Amino acid sequence: MNAFVHSHALNESESVGDGTRVWAFAHILPGAVIGRDCNICDGVFVENDVVVGDRVTVKCGVQLWDGVTLEDDVFVGPNATFTNDMFPRSGQHPDSYAKTLVQKGASIGGNATILPGVTIGKGAMIGAGSVVTRDVPEYAIVVGNPARITGYANTISQPAVVEPAPVLEEERPKGNVQGVSLHQLTRAVDLRGSLVAGDMNDQVPFNPERFFVVYDVPSIEARGAHAHHQCEQFLVCLNGSVRAIVDDGTNREEYTLDRPDQGLYMPPMIWGTQYRYSPDAVLLVLASHRYDNADYIRNYDDFLRLRNGE
Repeated sequence: MNAFVHSHALNESESVGDGTRVWAFAHILPGAVIGRDCNICDGVFVENDVVVGDRVTVKCGVQLWDGVTLEDDVFVGPNATFTNDMFPRSGQHPDSYAKTLVQKGASIGGNATILPGVTIGKGAMIGAGSVVTRDVPEYAIVVGNPARITGYANTISQPAVVEPAPVLEEERPKGNVQGVSLHQLTRAVDLRGSLVAGDMNDQVPFNPERFFVVYDVPSIEARGAHAHHQCEQFLVCLNGSVRAIVDDGTNREEYTLDRPDQGLYMPPMIWGTQYRYSPDAVLLVLASHRYDNADYIRNYDDFLRLRNGE
């Protein structure tokens, strides 16, 4: 073991990786596993059934209790609190403790509290002082008590583009996410009211086999969070506003859909998430295929493996 352990630290584990630094008054129990190049700061306590990956930073005053796993490149801010027993009683111990997983590259702000059994997704950002009561999606930014999604990290915001209709295919605005494009639909407004129309295979890039409408969504909820093997989708916000995240495994972008004459095209193999629904939001989704559960990819790591041809 080629790790630095401060003279005032107590390390009882033989599984501390090379290059890791354990600072004063930290205490690591025998069963704990600590990866390479970690920084375990002053006053950290690590229990037996804990796994810490490589290049993890655990700041001062943090306790990692049985059942906690921190994957590679995780950051845990000062005095963040993990818990592993939903109904603790003095002198009473459950047969097994809840498993808490913090996935690769996630960050937890100072004084945040993480309830038992929660999974914090890859690259997520937990705001300082937040109380995390349920799973956090990949790259989500959450704040508050209870913690709610307020945005997504590593995501470029794309402004809506107003263009006259019709728009030629080569002129349609495109971002960095492969195959995703914003389409301007035909709009007519006069004293009798307003009308929006779209031609299939022109303004809408396919002939839909199915549609569904999402509405009455609490603004705190995120929907979608999946990809499709074959199905194409076209999203139009008929009323209110919705934030739409698109992700091709390399690039991530966010679109604000807040007008019925613009539609967001999502080809197959794009990870999509919708969130921040306004209270009056009505989202119409046109789909190129009928519902087939086998066409869904619901796990982000599976999606990344498929995108990479694994």
